[in-house]
This record gives sequence, C-alpha cells and structure tokens, in this order.
Amino acid sequence: MLTRRAILAGMAAMAAMPGRAAPALQLLMVRRKGCVYCAQWDREIAPVYDRHPEGRAAPLLTVDLDGPYPDGLALARKPWLTPTFILLQGGVEMARFEGYPGRERFFGVLRDMLAQATG
Repeated sequence: MLTRRAILAGMAAMAAMPGRAAPALQLLMVRRKGCVYCAQWDREIAPVYDRHPEGRAAPLLTVDLDGPYPDGLALARKPWLTPTFILLQGGVEMARFEGYPGRERFFGVLRDMLAQATG
C-alpha cells in the first residue's frame, strides 16, 4: 500500500532527525462485549500487563470493535476479530495479532511484534 509506505518512510525520516524522539509505541486491543477470549485476557494478562517489560514498552489502549477509534490512526485494515492486538507507533500500525494466544504465549507474541516494529 503506497500510502502506508509513504507514512512509514516519513516516520523513519523524522526518527532520524537529531533531537527528535521516535513516536511512542502503543498496543491497541480491539474487543467487543461478550467476547470470551477478551474476558480471558482480562483475567490472565490485564492484571500484570504493566509490570512486564513489553507492557511498559507499549502501553495499552482499548477500543470496542465498533468504535469509536482514536483520531489519526493508520491501520492496514479494519479489525473484524476479537481480540485483535495492533502495535502502533505514532498511530501507525506496525504489527498485528488476531486472537488471544493464551497466558503462556501472549508476551512472547508481543515481544516478537515489538522486535518487528523496532527493526
């Protein structure tokens, strides 16, 4: 997608400028009411998310599947499955994982997403 490439190139150029910090990372969790896997994530991961290095590297932002979404997001495509975890950098999608991989794998998957986003 040309637009996404242009945005990513602009972000890379801004990050390379002296005196400018790279845009912050965030983890967007897309959920919906009644989602059993979202509830499982809430029980297993939510209480400890902020204490993990991955959680500190990408603070959590949650949104309902039907919105409203924060202004200025540049997503590769509209989420349709819940939960969907989208790693954002400056509001631009860098990586995505659809579904909940379980307590044992969640932070490993997030670690891989962070590595992919930071190159």
